[in-house]
Amino acid sequence: MEIVAGVVIRCQSGFYHVNTPGGRYICQLRGKLKRNRFDSDILAVGDRVNISIHAQDAGMVEEILPRVSLLARMDPTPKGVYRQILLANVEQIVLIFACADPEPHLRMLDRFLVIAEKQQVPALIVFNKVDLVGLPVAEEHFGYYRDIGYPVLFTSAKDGTGIPDLKSRLSGRLNAFTGPSGVGKSTLLNHIQPGLGLAAREISDATGKGRHTTVVREMFTLEGGGFVVDTPGIKALALWDTEPEELDGYFPEIAPLVQDCAFNDCAHRSESECAVKAAVTDGRIHPSRYESYLRLRFGE
Repeated sequence: MEIVAGVVIRCQSGFYHVNTPGGRYICQLRGKLKRNRFDSDILAVGDRVNISIHAQDAGMVEEILPRVSLLARMDPTPKGVYRQILLANVEQIVLIFACADPEPHLRMLDRFLVIAEKQQVPALIVFNKVDLVGLPVAEEHFGYYRDIGYPVLFTSAKDGTGIPDLKSRLSGRLNAFTGPSGVGKSTLLNHIQPGLGLAAREISDATGKGRHTTVVREMFTLEGGGFVVDTPGIKALALWDTEPEELDGYFPEIAPLVQDCAFNDCAHRSESECAVKAAVTDGRIHPSRYESYLRLRFGE
């Protein structure tokens, strides 16, 4: 039995398309890999696997290699919380939000950034539809993310603003395109590579619209090198496997200040001599980010 290594590039209804040096094979999971796995996806796009070849274009997944990183979310079900893995071994999370129409949900963006920090995956923030507000207004409202240390691009599919820079930042990486619905992910992909957005939209339209809807995820090759997976528009995002007490470590502007608080267990909410609250007061931490931290930790 021949065993070859490959990467999962498409998942659909228990069938996995695996790219190998010798071509693409449609595979299923070996039964032993399914045992006692009820609370999480077993295999995802981006996973590196070893497969056995059984026919010209068919095989069986024999082994799932350890993941370097992943993008996941909690999906409540009648049987309990399920971990839905959107992409494995992601090398860059591209977070697409609109400057307007729809109004940007920055607390969702902050939750994505916590996930990126925890997984130690670089995040690229893209504020699309900058033509609706103008670059000076966009910089005023959202530029503080750049001050924190995140790369920020302002783009417009309408007039081409920022498209070349975005395209160059995707090259050579496995990228996850994600963000809320209606922000223009597919349109941006069409500008990066003609036809790519349409292909991604067809996949997205087949995903998650009903209890019995077929779930499809697929990795697309970029002509300039690299890959992109366009995840479906996400209406809600909950953190997975993150304790409230560790959240301050995933806010880059908060983490270095924790050691300066008077109390080792400072929650940065009502304690005296809190270095984090002092930084909010003097402008070193943006109030919106501080509010996101409080909401995530205490549900405020």
